[in-house]
Amino acid sequence: MTEVVKPRFYKEMTVGEAMNVHPEAGLVFSSYHLGGCSHCSINELETIEQVCMGYGVEVEVLVESLNNLLEDSED
Repeated sequence: MTEVVKPRFYKEMTVGEAMNVHPEAGLVFSSYHLGGCSHCSINELETIEQVCMGYGVEVEVLVESLNNLLEDSED
């Protein structure tokens, strides 16, 4: 029997990959003011870490928030 590995967010994944993991990932990015408006748009090819570095967001905090989406959907 094989164990099913649930998707997780990690700092090396691209923004585009993150958006495909959970439909509400974009809301989390927006809550950190990433990609929500024209002057803070983010590139889907950048990694989560690159985006965080560019906008001064702590990558561990953002990744934890994204992973909370997955924990909330398990309930």
